[in-house]
Amino acid sequence: MNNTTTYDIAIIGGGPVGASLALALRDSGLSICVLEARKPENINPDPRALALSYGSRLLLERLGVWNEIPQVSGIRTIHISQKNSLGRAVLQAAEMKVPELGYVLPYYALHGALQSALSCAVAPPSPPAPLPLAGEGGLQAGRGKFSYLTGAAVTELNSEVNSARITFQHDGTEHTLNARLAVVADGGKLLEAAHPPEITDYGQSAIIAHITCAYPKADTAFERFTAQGPVALLPYMGGYELVWTASHETAQEMLQWDEATFLAQLHQHFGDRVGEFLSVGARTCFLLRLKRTPQTTLPHTVLLGNAAQTLHPVAGQGFNMGLRDAWELAQEILHCAPETLGSATMLAAYKKSRQLDRNAGIRFTDGLVRLFSNDLPLLSAARAASLSLLDNLPLAKNFIAKRMMFGANG
Repeated sequence: MNNTTTYDIAIIGGGPVGASLALALRDSGLSICVLEARKPENINPDPRALALSYGSRLLLERLGVWNEIPQVSGIRTIHISQKNSLGRAVLQAAEMKVPELGYVLPYYALHGALQSALSCAVAPPSPPAPLPLAGEGGLQAGRGKFSYLTGAAVTELNSEVNSARITFQHDGTEHTLNARLAVVADGGKLLEAAHPPEITDYGQSAIIAHITCAYPKADTAFERFTAQGPVALLPYMGGYELVWTASHETAQEMLQWDEATFLAQLHQHFGDRVGEFLSVGARTCFLLRLKRTPQTTLPHTVLLGNAAQTLHPVAGQGFNMGLRDAWELAQEILHCAPETLGSATMLAAYKKSRQLDRNAGIRFTDGLVRLFSNDLPLLSAARAASLSLLDNLPLAKNFIAKRMMFGANG
């Protein structure tokens, strides 16, 4: 066992949420260590596209990374409809007085931009050490030190009287560090056994793929509700990123369809709004569940992003909420007295600041899935009427659009 070193903050997970928090704190003067289990050469490109809200763009601009993200397509119109119904609603950026409602970009493009910014924020180690390790393998620390360590797999996180104790493996050696505040942004794997999340299985999976069509509508996203679940078309690079929801069994069958069958079935399912579907790229499948931890804070510990809650992709709220988690935590850290970092008082203040947005986001996405993923005749008629009514109530549309862009705290 190597020497134990103390940091003010240890961030477990260097994905977009953890990286965003680290960047928000880079000039704080606090000693910060980011522990990323993967090495750069072992990070496989994630095939998923992200739907970022306009509010998330503003946060990424504040972090100084928005202009460094390649391959971004804007959304100025969102068309919401229900299959086998005339009801529909249209949200437009111009009506909300914003340039775009949201954006579509590859996960790996955002991840790469954040990683580059993190690399620039890390002070170069003294030669000849290739990584920020020193002495007997203990991490260098000190006020204002910022370290980013890849290939550091955290195996244990325990709370002590005044800190959190983290054990991790790096290059075959076990290390420990203490942090006044440990931030878990690893997607939720580390603490699941000790603190099981509440899980709602919707019985749905999502097929993700890039598609092209005869008449793409630039800047327009489609959200179409069907009895088997929503199907979304997100405009991207002259085509669309498809999110097609189905039962687990049906989704597995869809993966086996040849291209012609897949495109024909999609056209039958979605309709004629963008004309004939012409091609489909590689298809991947993801299980859809609502997963939430009862407590987003533990002694000297905060859970962020998917470690705190994983949402159904309907309305594209999941990552945007995780980014707001990171930003709000950074603001709480920056405004608290240094001696209160990681204290029960500080953690309670953060939890309170996120409670409304978190609960509202979970209820919104969960409610949409439950309300629209069925073919009950009475509900179908009510849903159609509700969409038509929404389309004719500017204040209601403005309220929903603002919630989608900025969350309940916006």
